[in-house]
Amino acid sequence: MIAKKPTLATLKRRAEADTPPPAAESIVDVPAFEEESSPARFTPPPVKNIKSTGLAESLIESLVFKSLHAEGAMTGRALATTVGMPAKPIIDMLAQLKSRQFVHYKDSTAMGDFEYALTDAGRQRALSYIEESSYVGPAPVTLEAYIKSVEAQSITKVQPQAEDLKRAFSDLLINEDMFARLGPAINSGRGLFLYGYPGNGKTSIAERITSCFGDDIWIPYAIHAGGEIVTFFDAQCHDPADDDVPNLVKDQSIDARWVKIKRPTIVAGGELTMEALDLCYNHQTKITEPSLQLKSNTGTLVIDDFGRQRMRPIELLNRWIVPLEKRYDFLNLASGKKIKVPFDQLIIFSTNLEPKDLVDEAFLRRIPYKINVIDPTEEEFRKLFDIMGSVVDVQVTQVGVDHVIEKHYKAVDRPFRCCQPRDLLLQIRNFSAYAGKTPIADPESFDAACGNYFAVM
Repeated sequence: MIAKKPTLATLKRRAEADTPPPAAESIVDVPAFEEESSPARFTPPPVKNIKSTGLAESLIESLVFKSLHAEGAMTGRALATTVGMPAKPIIDMLAQLKSRQFVHYKDSTAMGDFEYALTDAGRQRALSYIEESSYVGPAPVTLEAYIKSVEAQSITKVQPQAEDLKRAFSDLLINEDMFARLGPAINSGRGLFLYGYPGNGKTSIAERITSCFGDDIWIPYAIHAGGEIVTFFDAQCHDPADDDVPNLVKDQSIDARWVKIKRPTIVAGGELTMEALDLCYNHQTKITEPSLQLKSNTGTLVIDDFGRQRMRPIELLNRWIVPLEKRYDFLNLASGKKIKVPFDQLIIFSTNLEPKDLVDEAFLRRIPYKINVIDPTEEEFRKLFDIMGSVVDVQVTQVGVDHVIEKHYKAVDRPFRCCQPRDLLLQIRNFSAYAGKTPIADPESFDAACGNYFAVM
């Protein structure tokens, strides 16, 4: 008789029967289910050697040559910090370069390090590298590594709640109805239209939406894609996080080729062109700069004064209609290659015009939220005077506010605008400073301010 082969379930039951129960002490060491179900926040792990970066050794070598050429002489550890690498592989590389007579010891320093400088042959090699690309700084990360970082830090993975909105808009006067409309739109992470009359705070609202998402993110200083170096970190657009650590310490704990920043908010107004929506290759420096939407990944991209750009709205529609749907984009390298990159940001179109007058139904469908930023009520308008009085350091009087509302608004049927209390109080402050008086918003001061402010309206 042929014995029947035991099933997997049978083997499992036998193993469980033969295995003694775990000791009470060992149960404590088992990770809790809640910890496993909550993904850890993205942090770039430290690199141990050049191979683990995914970059060619020649690329790191070129950065070493160019850094020494720019500085004249550097210690091994300072050079490692400059290129964003651990000290050991860079010092090992310098030892090889010395044996090949590209560098020489200029001086010795503490901790067994040396100060290195280029030889004549080394300077010639550095110039040849500069001809290929003049980029000097932290080594880039691979495009694959950057894409994974965006996936891990995607804005769609954060769902702001009511308290997050109230914190982000704490310095603005936003009514409950506006909160009720803004909340779901921001939570969706898909994009929205803010439209309405000028002066009611559309841009101010748009600029604060990113802080609803709260957490900081990691971005690379540069990306290596298709044989080109694309600079990424931009001090004009990216604000380093308050708890980011210096490179010297960062080298020991995380990958120093990354910088921790606040989720970006990038605003593009009437100056926006089609060229800004693709990679820009500088033929002099041989460095590629990122597109506007690439810089804003995992943050917010605000198209301010939409409809007044140098391009027609339909051109922007055709450029972004697929990325808005698929959440990825294709960008052109100088070599002619196309690279696929994430399109992961909350896009906000801010305009004084009706959205339906700017774009067609296909585009409006991809921006599911359209929010009309309406004029403030009289009660809200009065509150704005009280709020802005302390901000601009002007003493606001009740009789002055009553006077300006009755004479300069109701009597002439002028609509309230959110920006006007601040602007009128600034007029009063500036006039008082010129006259050497204490700034007080009384009826006489309001009359003078309104005479200037509304002269052309």
